Amino acid sequence: MKVYIGKYKGYFGPYQLAELLCFWAKKVPDEYGIEDKPEWVHNFGEFLAHGNVEPEPKVGEVSKFMKDRKSTWLAKFLSWIDSKRERKILIRIDPYDTFSVDHTLALIILPMLKQLRDKKQGSPLVDDDDVPEHLKSTSAPPKEEEWDIDDNHHLRWDYVLDEMIFAFECKVDDSWDDQFFSGEIDYNWIKEENGNYRMVRGENHTQKYDFEGRRKFQERISNGFRLFGRYFESLWM
Repeated sequence: MKVYIGKYKGYFGPYQLAELLCFWAKKVPDEYGIEDKPEWVHNFGEFLAHGNVEPEPKVGEVSKFMKDRKSTWLAKFLSWIDSKRERKILIRIDPYDTFSVDHTLALIILPMLKQLRDKKQGSPLVDDDDVPEHLKSTSAPPKEEEWDIDDNHHLRWDYVLDEMIFAFECKVDDSWDDQFFSGEIDYNWIKEENGNYRMVRGENHTQKYDFEGRRKFQERISNGFRLFGRYFESLWM
């Protein structure tokens, strides 16, 4: 398998061109503390896009932001170029990649989930039924306003991501099953009269297998995959 997925294509229009041409202009904070290029750079981009600069609306005047404005030949040309650009995606699947599709996909999904957990920008709504009691919204302190999120909102998403990661880690490395074996193995092969061999347990055989512990462990793995399916469309957060 070979996979190359390039960056999302960014739009490059008159305003972006203005910032590029005015590269020496340093960003300055606005009234909200957000740093951006000076207003004259934006005005320059507006001129490149429309051939003129709209005056700032007066106090109480309605700004016709969405009105139809003519575009310059430069704006049309840059828009045409953007329509021809595509995100670079190259994917090649080899025959051996489908011998065990679940394991192959797990190798790709696991590092992506870990990066999402470390760099996430927000949290989706997670149903109380999918988290332990102490993380439910009903276990959080009362909200000040109805539209506020509760104190466990982000913690629920952290829990879901951790359970997904746990499941895929076990899929990538199946040695987790070894922990349920204990004791020593002692088997002997005895040749019977008909020439066949029969395996019998030796007197020093003490190996045991924790079926109940293994069952609970598997239930957690299966639940992690269930959560992955349920919240698949929230993995952009």
